[in-house]
Amino acid sequence: MEASWRQVASGRGRARGRATAAPSSGNGVHLRGAGGGREKGSVGAAGLGPIPGGAATPAAAELMSQKKFEEIKKANQAAAKKLVEEHLNSSSEEEGDEDFEGKRGKIVANTFITYTTQTDGDVRELERTKQYVNEAFQAGAMTCLICIASVKRNQAVWSCSGCFCIFHMPCIQKWAKDSQFLVSSPLTDDDFGKRDYPWPCPKCRFEYKRSDIPSRYYCYCGKVEDPPLDPWLVPHSCGQVCERDFKPPCGHKCLLLCHPGPCPPCPKMVTTTCYCKKAKPIPRRCSAKEWSCHLPCGRKLLCGQHKCENPCHAGSCPPCPRVSRQKCVCGKQVAERSCASPLWHCDQVCGKTLPCGNHTCEQVCHVGACGECPRSGKRFCPCQKSKFSLPCTEDVPTCGDSCDKVLECGIHRCSQRCHRGPCETCRQEVEKHCRCGKHTKRMPCHKPYLCETKCVKLRDCQKHQCRRKCCPGNCPPCDQNCGRTLGCRNHKCPSVCHRGSCYPCPETVDVKCNCGNTKVTVPCGRERTTRPPKCKEQCSRPPTCHHTTQEKHRCHFGSCPPCHQPCRKVLEKCGHLCPAPCHDQALIKQTGRHQPSGPWEQPSEPAFIQTALPCPPCQVPIPMECLGKHEVSPLPCHTVGPYSCRRVCGRTLDCQNHTCMKECHKVTEIDSCTDKNKAGPECLQCEEGCSKSRPPGCPHPCVLPCHPGECPPCVQMLRVKCHCKITSLYVECRKITTADVNEKNLLSCCKNQCPKELPCGHRCKEMCHPGECPFNCNQKVKLRCPCKRIKKELQCNKVRENQISIECDITCKEMKRKASEIKEAEAKAALEEEKRRQQAELEAFENRLKGRRKKNRKRDEVAVELTLWQKYKYYLFPVCAVVVLVFAWYIAHGVD
Repeated sequence: MEASWRQVASGRGRARGRATAAPSSGNGVHLRGAGGGREKGSVGAAGLGPIPGGAATPAAAELMSQKKFEEIKKANQAAAKKLVEEHLNSSSEEEGDEDFEGKRGKIVANTFITYTTQTDGDVRELERTKQYVNEAFQAGAMTCLICIASVKRNQAVWSCSGCFCIFHMPCIQKWAKDSQFLVSSPLTDDDFGKRDYPWPCPKCRFEYKRSDIPSRYYCYCGKVEDPPLDPWLVPHSCGQVCERDFKPPCGHKCLLLCHPGPCPPCPKMVTTTCYCKKAKPIPRRCSAKEWSCHLPCGRKLLCGQHKCENPCHAGSCPPCPRVSRQKCVCGKQVAERSCASPLWHCDQVCGKTLPCGNHTCEQVCHVGACGECPRSGKRFCPCQKSKFSLPCTEDVPTCGDSCDKVLECGIHRCSQRCHRGPCETCRQEVEKHCRCGKHTKRMPCHKPYLCETKCVKLRDCQKHQCRRKCCPGNCPPCDQNCGRTLGCRNHKCPSVCHRGSCYPCPETVDVKCNCGNTKVTVPCGRERTTRPPKCKEQCSRPPTCHHTTQEKHRCHFGSCPPCHQPCRKVLEKCGHLCPAPCHDQALIKQTGRHQPSGPWEQPSEPAFIQTALPCPPCQVPIPMECLGKHEVSPLPCHTVGPYSCRRVCGRTLDCQNHTCMKECHKVTEIDSCTDKNKAGPECLQCEEGCSKSRPPGCPHPCVLPCHPGECPPCVQMLRVKCHCKITSLYVECRKITTADVNEKNLLSCCKNQCPKELPCGHRCKEMCHPGECPFNCNQKVKLRCPCKRIKKELQCNKVRENQISIECDITCKEMKRKASEIKEAEAKAALEEEKRRQQAELEAFENRLKGRRKKNRKRDEVAVELTLWQKYKYYLFPVCAVVVLVFAWYIAHGVD
């Protein structure tokens, strides 16, 4: 914003310079700006260019050029005259020198100081009036919010009685007429002009009647029409005593001269007492005549029991804050309640017997008598056509007539007989019009009919369509935001979308000087054309160079003047003082500047730029040690610093086996290290591998690079077979190489059962082990007697050593004997059967040889009669086997 102020100020200075120099020209007014140059160039080009058609003579061309030159000269003279008039009439013109401004400020201060010399003068109420008076005197402070332009001394103005904002008379007249037209435009021709629609103030929205549209120019107090311009008075003031009534009215009138803005608080002295009327009356300003003595109020509260304990205050006393036990309205319950609310209702039903003697009161906790029974007296039937006189214990019967009540649709009546409860919904089919009247449909009477047609009428903003479905014509106001850019060009209109011009921007902007101590408050948008106020303070900017002080000068925009003091800087490297003049803002020629292509092209960059130059180098010789601390040599002061002597470093590396082979370089010393020949972090890192011998049995090289001390234990994994040669195990190399025989056997064990077989045929029960398996098989085996009848479980090793044997007993021998006898009988029977079969086959063969003559003979003649054994031997074999097995089982269990 400072740059914009500087541009505005420089532009106005150039305009004044051109306008002042205009009368001195021989040919009239000539503006020496860029625009004037371009116009003259264009005239020359027009005069020297070829004439269309090629038939014009040089005299005709010169005449045409002279004519165009005269036209341009007249236009420049008119523009210069207008600029001079605007400059002379503008309220932004300087009001004199600084001494006059200081005197004017003292006069305004002395005018208002008398309001605060007496008791309890309110300074805050005076600030608003002082601000308006100062703005009236100050250059460029009064701005019309409608056109965002300065209010000049010789222009007719109008002041709002609500916010006291000042507007141009033509601007406010146009605003009022436009506002009334926009309000009355939706009306019909019959209503137009019959109602007195108000128009609002552009700033505070205070509404005025049609008759209040300003038509004449009055002073601030309204006494003088067309007040004359007087340089010794406030602009637009008549110079008489204001005499306007104070607000709020107190019976007195303003004693200031005709002034802008609100009247100050009433300065009259009156004698008044405090709020509670206990203190003695004292003289006070009329505007602050109400005061508190800060003693306890002491007035009786509404509860009638306690007094107000607050300090002396205005208005009614607050409710009593104490708590007491109070009965409800009906007296049935007692509760602790605030003393300020003695009347309260409980939630119990009254329950008292009504005068009829049949019913009880159903009201909840009430005051006074219960009243008559609601069912006593004459009562109407549900349709309200017949009246009955019945006891309160009997319900009113229906009259039997038709109900005839109007249904909810409002058109048809209920066709039912007199009934209790609500009437049914109207179900008659009618031809219905939609709400907008464009469509009809036959449908039940109780259902509303809304069509899907969207309203295309414009809303009150005359920009957006209604777009409401089935709109009856009363389109709602537009609910979209206006969003148009206001006249200030900084903000957008926050109001709802409307017609006509937007209200002026209500924001204000402070136009400050460079230091910010002096400011002018202007309406938003006016800050672009308002010149910053002059500041009387000294320039508080810090020096742009390294010096602590500079020449004293007043607050200003732009850069401060250059410094001409000696530099005397302490050089950072050597500590010597710089003998050269101050070179923080030296002017140097700019290199690589754009070269203009011709004399008509203006240079876009300056030929010299302002920059800070470094101090010249110091030449004092200083002894300096090399980086590796091999030698000491003298160097110039400006080149003092670590340097390399080009020798080999030669420091012992961290591996303690090699030395650094780099060229002389910087080495950071470590405080805890006492060895001066030890390598630092900048030295080379040994990249060779470790060449130390490995422990016996370790086939791996050391994984570390070259290092001091012993090598770390080998942590690589070795793949070994377990004792049973089935599982592969991975064991750290260091465990194998450092273990004894027992530990090695333990490391080579896979922790599984040995898979080898013992001589007995069973699997070894031991865990994976080296060597032969021990013959200690304890597995149970079954051992039987020779006849296989007796069975026992014994350990395998005892059986293999022939330590135990099982012999047959008497039962076994008896069973063996019986079995042999059965076998002999079976063998004998089988032999006899075989003989009979062979004999039968022989006879059958002989019969076949004799021929078929004896074919019809009975076969029973040659058939042999079978014995009982031959007939039933196939059934006896399984029965005998079962009997033998049962007998053997019995004998075996009996022996055990």
